[in-house]
Order: sequence, then C-alpha cells, then structure tokens
Amino acid sequence: MNVYDIIDKKKLGKRLAAEEITWVIDSLVKGIMPDYQMTALLMAMFLKGMNKQETADLTNAMLNSGKVLTFKDPKIIDKHSTGGVGDKTSFILAPIAAAVGVKVPMIAGRGLGHTGGTVDKVEAIKGFKTNLNLTQFSNLLKSKGLVLIGQTKDIAPADKIIYGLRDVTATIDSIPLITASIMSKKLAEGANGIVMDIKVGNGAFMKSKSDARKLAKSILETANRFNKKGVALLTNMDQPNGHLIGNSLELIESMETLKGHGPEDLTYLSLHLAANMIHLAGIEKSFSASMKKAKQVVKNGKAIKKFESLIKNQGGNHKVVNNYDLLPIAGKRTIIRAPKDGWVKSFDTTHLGFLCTDLGGGRRVKTDKIDFGVGFDLHKKIGDKIKSGDPIMTIYHNANQTKVVKNITKDFLNDVVTFSTRKVKTPEVIYEKVTL
Repeated sequence: MNVYDIIDKKKLGKRLAAEEITWVIDSLVKGIMPDYQMTALLMAMFLKGMNKQETADLTNAMLNSGKVLTFKDPKIIDKHSTGGVGDKTSFILAPIAAAVGVKVPMIAGRGLGHTGGTVDKVEAIKGFKTNLNLTQFSNLLKSKGLVLIGQTKDIAPADKIIYGLRDVTATIDSIPLITASIMSKKLAEGANGIVMDIKVGNGAFMKSKSDARKLAKSILETANRFNKKGVALLTNMDQPNGHLIGNSLELIESMETLKGHGPEDLTYLSLHLAANMIHLAGIEKSFSASMKKAKQVVKNGKAIKKFESLIKNQGGNHKVVNNYDLLPIAGKRTIIRAPKDGWVKSFDTTHLGFLCTDLGGGRRVKTDKIDFGVGFDLHKKIGDKIKSGDPIMTIYHNANQTKVVKNITKDFLNDVVTFSTRKVKTPEVIYEKVTL
C-alpha cells in the first residue's frame, strides 16, 4: 500500500477498505506517514464523506492505536457532550448516576476556543489530580464507581494527532470524523454504554437539528456495531447552560445544583442525562423510575457526597464542597445593565464564549494559561423580562483588566445579546431523544 493511492481513491469518492484505513492509522501513529498527507486524506474524507462501514473501520483503527480497557460490568456507562458554553453537566450527572449505582469512567479534555474544558474546571480545586495512569483509573472505577482524568497518551493516540490536524484545517464538522473521534475514546476507556448530549444551536458545532440528528444516529450505529448500548439527547445551545460561565464559577453552580439549588434549565438537563445513564445501566427498568432515583439522591444528599468523595479520592481539597472561598475567584465585579425595557430575545453564544476567553477563562491556543477565577454570571436568559437598568450580566475580573472589561461590555451589548419589545417564549432545554 501507499498513501498517495489511498488519498487519490478517497478524493474520487471511492470506499476505503478496512485494511487501508488500519494501515493509514498505524503509519500515522508510528510516524511513518507525514502530517501533510494525513491532512490531505482528512480533507478528502470531509468532502467525499464516509459510509457506515468506513466510519466503523476508522473507529476501530483509532481505538486500537493505543491501550484498550475492558470491563465486564454492564453498569459502566459514560456520557459525552459535543461541548458548549457553560456546559458543566458532567460534574452534576456523574455523581448523581454514581450515587444510584452506575460506574462512571470520565476521560475528559481541556478547553480550546469558545468552549470550556472539564479538566480545566476541576483543576480549579486545589490538589485535584487528573493525570492518573490507567491502572489508577481502573482501580478507582472499580472501587469507587466514579473517576475523572485528563486525556492520556495511552488511550486512542491516533485521535489526538488527527484532532490536532482537523482543528487547524477546517475539517472539524464532519460527522464520520466526529463519530470516530468520540467513539474511539469511549470504547477504549471500557464504557459498555454511552449517553450522548449533542448540542444544537449557535453555540454548538451542530447548528441545526437535522445535522445533530445525523450525528446522533451515526454515533449510535457505531456503538451498536461494537455491541455497546447508547442513547442521545439533542439539547439547546442557543444560550449557555445555567447562569455561570468560567472555571471556578461553573464548579460552584454544579455543586449548588447537586445540593438541589441549581437553576431550572441546568437541573432539568442534568437529571435527564443522569436518568438515561441509570436506565441504560439496567439499574431501573423504566426511565420514569430512573428519573425518580436521580431526583432522590439529590434530595437526600447522596449526590453531593459522591462528588465530595470524587474530590477526596483524587487528592483534592474536598472541603470546597461546603466552602466556595477555597476556589480561586477574581476579586473585581462589573455589572452590565439593560439599556432598555423589553425581553431578552437571543444570544450569540459562541461570541460570549470567546469573550470569556478574552478575559483569561479559556484558550485560543493550547499554550495559553487559564485563569480559574474569571467569568460571567448571566442574570437574564432568553424569554426573561427586563427593565432599563436591570443587571443582565456580572463580569468577574481582575484589577488590571479594566480595558478588557470595557471591550467585553461593549461587545456584549452590541454583538452578543438582542432584545425584543414583545414577549419572547422561553426556549426548550431538550429537543428530542434519539435511539436506534
């Protein structure tokens, strides 16, 4: 085989054989295939597409490019989100599901661009270790039922290389490539089922429900080919999840939600995702019974205790659960106020995410350092009534960021939020559930 012929074949829209895909991935990981040829092949895959079998073959090759964990326990269920602004549900749904008896393996990523990273957020807790090896990961999963680590070089290393190339060559939004990326990692970490949270809207990669539905079916079909259970929810990302945006702030909102005091939309979404995990694990026979169990462990305090145990088990200061002052929070506050009466009509959610990045709460390039303490408190959401002078958003910032804050305020009012003189309907949180 040679790379040129394989690139040419896909460029012409022909189907690649499993052996060709496996050979390409093996050559890439071993350093035999140069990046520029892989980039050309990725663009051909993006433009010409891949059928179901090719997608499964690519997933399999990427899965087996590193170590693969296997667990017989059917209660090992993971969740994956396609990412968004204020997307903190992992910190809520995982302890809820684990408190009911699901075993949740989380291998999470860092933030880049307008979306935050789960690993960055949890590392705002002093001492929390996300760089555990796979043996430690497996032991914690088996003994404690809940573990959260960063992406490791041992799990699907081909994905790390390929994602880095896709990120800079405009080939991110390809359903077959997204499917292979997600499923290679989830299958490698040993999950026997997956609940997908596929974000839809102006703050998500999937802008339309139809595209999100196609991605959901592709992921579920691939899971089925590997004899794994799956379900997907299409959820709203035309505005942030919850009210708080920023690493420490999102942890606080997550803990408040686990204590039963979270915002309605975030609570609703987190409970539904957790209940689907409980149902998929076979702990309850019906979704309604699973939802009842999820609500019960929030109410009786078992869910927040599970989160506290997660922190303690991985070396973090678990006292943060009852003392948010132990988290780094920026010392200055600037309030953005409504310029007129009316209703909040819409947000440019991606733009809002980048404003948090400008403040230091995210990365534009991988080498950027994260400021855990900065962020936003969004006081008003779509459909909320406002009066002139009402607080819409509070900026948490540092004393030396006056100019940045001034620019953020201007951009927020001019380019991020829009208002209506007529009443605006409160948007749905979950659009639909997709199963095979």
